[in-house]
Amino acid sequence: MLDKDIETLVNKLSIVEKSALCSGVNLWESTPIKRLDIPSIFFSDGPHGLRRELEVSGVGNILKTSIPATCFPTAVTSACSWDTELIKKMGEALGEESLCQGVQVLLGPGVNIKRSPLCGRNFEYFSEDPLLSGELGAAYLIGLQSTGVGGSLKHYCANSQEQNRHISSSEVDERALHEIYLTAFEIATKKANPATIMCCYNLVNGVHGSDSRKLLTDILRQKWGYNGCVVSDWGATNDRVEGIRAGLDIEMPSSNGENDKKIVDAVNSGELDIKQLDLVVKRILTLISKCKSIKDYKTDYDEHHKLAKRIASESFVLLKNENDILPIKQEMQKSIAVIGMLASHMRIQGAGSSQVIPRENKSFTDILTERGVKFDYAEGYKLEVGNVNKKKVGSRAHNKIEEAVEKAANNSLVLLFIGLPEDYEAESFDRSHIKMPPEHEALLDAIYEVNKNIIVILSGGSPVKITHPGKFKALLNVYLGGEAQAEAIFDIIYGNTNPSGKLAETYPVDLSDYLPSQYYGNVLAEYRESIYVGYRYYDAAQKQVRYPFGYGLSYTKFKYSNLRLSANEIKDGDILTVSIDIENTGGRFGKEIVQLYVKDLETTIFRPEKELKGFVKVGLEANEKKTITIDLDKRAFAFYDIKTSDWQVEPGEFQILIGSSSRDIKLYASVNYIGEPLNIDPRVKELASYYNIKQIDSIPDEEFAALLGRSPNVYIPPRKGTFNLNTTVDELEKGNWFGKLFKYVFKKSSISLLSKDASRVQKKMTMKGAGYMPVRNFFMMSSGNVSYKATINVLKAFNGKTITGISKFVIELLKKRKFKKDVYQK
Repeated sequence: MLDKDIETLVNKLSIVEKSALCSGVNLWESTPIKRLDIPSIFFSDGPHGLRRELEVSGVGNILKTSIPATCFPTAVTSACSWDTELIKKMGEALGEESLCQGVQVLLGPGVNIKRSPLCGRNFEYFSEDPLLSGELGAAYLIGLQSTGVGGSLKHYCANSQEQNRHISSSEVDERALHEIYLTAFEIATKKANPATIMCCYNLVNGVHGSDSRKLLTDILRQKWGYNGCVVSDWGATNDRVEGIRAGLDIEMPSSNGENDKKIVDAVNSGELDIKQLDLVVKRILTLISKCKSIKDYKTDYDEHHKLAKRIASESFVLLKNENDILPIKQEMQKSIAVIGMLASHMRIQGAGSSQVIPRENKSFTDILTERGVKFDYAEGYKLEVGNVNKKKVGSRAHNKIEEAVEKAANNSLVLLFIGLPEDYEAESFDRSHIKMPPEHEALLDAIYEVNKNIIVILSGGSPVKITHPGKFKALLNVYLGGEAQAEAIFDIIYGNTNPSGKLAETYPVDLSDYLPSQYYGNVLAEYRESIYVGYRYYDAAQKQVRYPFGYGLSYTKFKYSNLRLSANEIKDGDILTVSIDIENTGGRFGKEIVQLYVKDLETTIFRPEKELKGFVKVGLEANEKKTITIDLDKRAFAFYDIKTSDWQVEPGEFQILIGSSSRDIKLYASVNYIGEPLNIDPRVKELASYYNIKQIDSIPDEEFAALLGRSPNVYIPPRKGTFNLNTTVDELEKGNWFGKLFKYVFKKSSISLLSKDASRVQKKMTMKGAGYMPVRNFFMMSSGNVSYKATINVLKAFNGKTITGISKFVIELLKKRKFKKDVYQK
């Protein structure tokens, strides 16, 4: 798009123009400089489909109507395919649709680690494991960027909760930061070189992600060699001048030039070196130069729908299949009851900024009807039900359940659709538990009394508690399967497709079994569990789980054999090649996901029981055998050494484990890693709990402080007189009458900015998001309707100067203002 020498352009730009380039011109476009023929580029939400809004201006990023696009399975679903080539194809399709709709940068993928199943946005992320997340993220980006469309790897980093996401600080030790929370970003960055990386809302160890030179420059650029652009999450910018120093290139969306002025003032006063600004501008111009020009591009949406179906088919996870009840036998196909409103009003994606208007959206009952399948249907429950108590279950849902029981009793087989309704999980709020709605549990219990042939189709964006696993014969977990979800379900349960998905996260028996759950959701997000996240915790603590990481069934059987290592001893610089034979011993084609874990047998520091270090998805015809190989380098055996700030391997014996899940190890062999002994202080006494993880149920304060090497940051709730630009709307309630009134009115009025047909969950997430919004976003997210001066004055009102602050706030609002878009786009 930009066919000029970048150095020459930088020299021709004025300081005002350079600063203008450092933020958007509206909600979705970068700032053009027409004097020098520098165009704008268009950003759009992803990551599982294109949400190209029809409006590019207005107040905030509030889910306006978007152009229909292919709705692919969400990341929580597609991750279960464990198929990098398939994810790459999805990236290519997303790139083609982006070009078709005039988008140069698609905001995806999300590779944040699923620290807890409670996170409301988990459906946007791949896995609890950094290797799997990183490899899938890299594949997505490689596919997307092969079309000339840029990606945006997000949300960098340690962004694992929605509650108070603008002010929460992830208090995490250096080992966990590098081994768990940075690794996925590192893999995707080094393999795919994303056009942009999106910084997080949250603070990391007390520093905003947008202000962190450690994250944005020291690690990202100097250690990993990244040379692309860092863009803020929408409204994530804290201190714009500090952000320039740290390495934040583009602030989004437009703050109507308010922060641009701060950059200009800082350069003119000598506070900011012009060389630092020039470096940022060069990166922005380089991004613009790489973005593909948009002309009349056409794409094949029908082919993309087929791809969405294929991804769904290869990602759904068969968790139980007692007596091989699936695929449905011929004798049962004529007498089927389909029960559950999720069969007729399917959840195909999560709610929030990623929500796509799908080009197609057929329900399971639609597909059955289209294909001439006779069935009885009953709703069983209403989907608009939120957190309902047991008393309401009896009074409100009794008639629905009675109807469903009658249909179940009159048929040989029940297809029961249950799971998480939309308002149980979404962007902007987290769950407080992992239970399904009580109506769904009551429905299962009642049907079981009259029909034992129950096949559960489970929907939702995150694990749920399976209270009665003995009350159904099969469980097909479809998560949120995109616009072709219904077709993919039909093909699996009727045997047209052999399921091959495996879980990319652990399903716990109960939330209380998981150590991190007790430290989740606070403003100070204490990552006390350190490296013990997901299966790393469950396996090390020897906790029973409902379904382990990497688990999933097939309609065929596989045999693992003949594990070979290319060497018995290795050292730094060597590559260990691991070979395994895998054979399909069943009667039909199937795909198996072979997983390689590494275990350190002689460690002197605390480490997980095992860690995923490689995987291969392989397709096999009946009775076919193949040999697969996985290469391991030093990193597969290493831990992050906080003394040297580098990856190190302790010499000694390591075990290579080959399994079909983290709990089903089929083969193992040992290799000796040789080298000089490391000078390590394991601090066994200081960190006793981490060395005895299966014996403890909490981490003492003093041990967590020792792990961090400092006392954790302390959250002090603000009061009148201490409110500042980072105070959230919810926190204003602790002030005067004006703050309380403002909070109430602001949250209630926020839903008026939604489209007329906004759903209940969109209203809920918008109100929650409004409460978590910091005061600084009054001017940063209002497209110029509220100025910086107006924000400062209303802040004075919150802090006690009520009359003066309100009057000056109103005066500022009434002033005629220039809008950045009018200056640079006309």
